[in-house]
Amino acid sequence: MHSHVHSHVHSGCSHHHVITRSVRLLGFSFAINIVLTVVELIAGIFAGSVALIGDALHNCSDAFSILIALVAYKIGSQKATEKFSYGFKRAETIGGFVNLILLFVAGSYLVFEGIEKIVSPKMINGSVIVGVSVLALLIDVLTAKISHTHAHHNMNMKMLFVHNLADALGSLGVIVSGLCVMYFGWVFVDGIIAVIIGLYMLFQSLMDFPKIVKILMNSSPDNLDYTDIKKTLMAIEGVEDVHHMHVWHIDETETSLECHVVACDLAVLDKIQQVLEHRFHITHSNIQIERKCCVKRCHL
Repeated sequence: MHSHVHSHVHSGCSHHHVITRSVRLLGFSFAINIVLTVVELIAGIFAGSVALIGDALHNCSDAFSILIALVAYKIGSQKATEKFSYGFKRAETIGGFVNLILLFVAGSYLVFEGIEKIVSPKMINGSVIVGVSVLALLIDVLTAKISHTHAHHNMNMKMLFVHNLADALGSLGVIVSGLCVMYFGWVFVDGIIAVIIGLYMLFQSLMDFPKIVKILMNSSPDNLDYTDIKKTLMAIEGVEDVHHMHVWHIDETETSLECHVVACDLAVLDKIQQVLEHRFHITHSNIQIERKCCVKRCHL
């Protein structure tokens, strides 16, 4: 005889959920980044600057990141259904995975084009590069200022703030490139800046890729020790055995756990839930209480 208990504790609004005002600010940042991307692309093609095109692609990547955050918020806010019983919280993770692939492709293109510009430099319009890059820098600083206001309370806004700072540094690099062309005729600097921006985009995508893959593969969080959790549960009075235990990411911030617990008293369930929540910050648990061990039937 056994009892199957499902526990799902919510502690108010999770910090990763986008508040209403933040949604509006994200929407504004998305619109202004798209406009800036179009302006930089057109100017980059006209001026023949691969660095300016690279800055445009980076801004475009950030715009898509913002769009993904907005769409994921809308989708993730929906209630679980019979078909999608786990809900839709991984929508943002899937979107982030797609965005990383696009970021990697764009970064690879910039490195290739930048090297070509260094090897075979062609004349470019330095004044157009500087003018558009100054505009881009002002917009990056403005959006950074907006996102910084809520960066301490919202994960999406924090990430937007970090990206805007990176964009601002990229714009400064392109300005330097344009000035070098205008005053010294150093056309090759445009290619160097493009390679730097491309390498940064590649670095960004490769650094975040393992984290997203782990979530999609139901990996245990890096900050939690599987053995430590099991030993802690085994130390609870009344618990005779813990097996068939699985710990995995629901999304980037929430962790889920399921296990079979051999115990004679159902009262241990409350103790287990308290330990999981207060010590390991696991608020979503699925615990099956058993009278007899089912080790022979449990192979995972």
